[in-house]
Amino acid sequence: MLGIKEKISYGFGDMASSMFWKIFGMYMLYFYTDVFGLAPAAVGTMFLVTRIWDSINDPIFGVIADRTRSRWGKFRPWILFGAVPFSVLGVLTFLVPPISWTPAMRLLYAYVTYTSMMMVYSAVNVPYASLLGVISPNGHDRNALSSYRMFFAYAGSFIALALVEPLVRNFSNLGGIHSEARGWAMTVGCIGILCTILLLLCFRGVRERVQPVAEKQSSVHNDLKDLLRNRPWWILLGAGIAALIFNSIRDGATIYYFKYYVQQDQAAVIGGFFTLSALYLMVGQVSNMVGVALAAPLADRFGKKRIYLGAMLTATVLSVVFYSLRPDQLVPIFLLQTLISICAGSIFPLLWSMYADIADYSEWRTGRRATGLIFSSSSMSQKFGWTLGGALTGWLLARYGFQANEVQSAEAIHGIRMMLSWLPAVGTVLSIIFIWFYPLDEKTMKTVSGELEARRKAKN
Repeated sequence: MLGIKEKISYGFGDMASSMFWKIFGMYMLYFYTDVFGLAPAAVGTMFLVTRIWDSINDPIFGVIADRTRSRWGKFRPWILFGAVPFSVLGVLTFLVPPISWTPAMRLLYAYVTYTSMMMVYSAVNVPYASLLGVISPNGHDRNALSSYRMFFAYAGSFIALALVEPLVRNFSNLGGIHSEARGWAMTVGCIGILCTILLLLCFRGVRERVQPVAEKQSSVHNDLKDLLRNRPWWILLGAGIAALIFNSIRDGATIYYFKYYVQQDQAAVIGGFFTLSALYLMVGQVSNMVGVALAAPLADRFGKKRIYLGAMLTATVLSVVFYSLRPDQLVPIFLLQTLISICAGSIFPLLWSMYADIADYSEWRTGRRATGLIFSSSSMSQKFGWTLGGALTGWLLARYGFQANEVQSAEAIHGIRMMLSWLPAVGTVLSIIFIWFYPLDEKTMKTVSGELEARRKAKN
């Protein structure tokens, strides 16, 4: 059994990653268009190109991490040596070039810094995720580690959402001279320092204990062949992409829902700091944390597959109900956001724990272990789902005739409501279908873990 200190230390790693991830997801487009000065179409093309490249990077870093040898293990040194570049590149990404730069120079700077930032993000986050498969071989420990990871991830997202707008506002007005560009650079710098500290605490507080049975390192070709023949991995890949599409569409449509349907998005609440849409997203993060806290004890009692199916089925029903809400029904709007987010929060620790099981299953079946590759492919599926979800949000807005900063047509309002209800429910249904066929239940994994442990003892 792992101690509470190590579980918290592991959680710190995703707390750091999620702070930047939430800033990128919620504010990056606005920063590039309204502060940096790029055309929206150019930013959209850049996001498509860089995110495809970013998704390809994950398996590459997974393969490299699997072959890393150091006194700290395979995966921990990537966290140690990536902690500072992680934050430095975050600041550079949110640094606005001098006004003398041409638009082409600015766009090139954005491509280079954003691409570099996401590569360092992968270099840290893929090995970090892979740690789940080597800290402990015990299924109960993995459920707990996944829950701590996701709890701290949502806590990091909540902190980012709570801090970014107030910090940017204050830093922008330092010295009596308004500069939003300065506000963003200093805000990301402060959050970056916190991220570096959290990553270093993660490195210091965790240990790698699970060693592969095979002495000889397998080839990349064999690792990839094993992965492509791994049926449970394909199932989780589909389920993860569908779940991320569900999340991405709901998050991406939130600001539009409050601005154009509820029409109270500009009403400041809580001391004048937060709009209703920001409060709505923050309530979602807290509710995600509740779902994470419930995931491990429920999975230990009823099994990961059953809890996943139950959570996604509940989210489907509640999402459909969401469409019927009127713009003045703020209490039901926030109540359904709470319940749906609890369901969404509970599934991601289960997914990560299942990926750790798949790493064991692959080693049991083939005699070769490729923890980094398996976890990097899961990270790739998350980014692919995020990319698809973001693209679908833009395409759907265009499909329903949305016009920015204008009174919306009835069809556009209908589309925005659909993007908070029926359309993300399609993602939950797809995720349910995939997980229905997932074969690695607790009984199977108990057999797999027992046989792998016996092989390790025989080797020694």
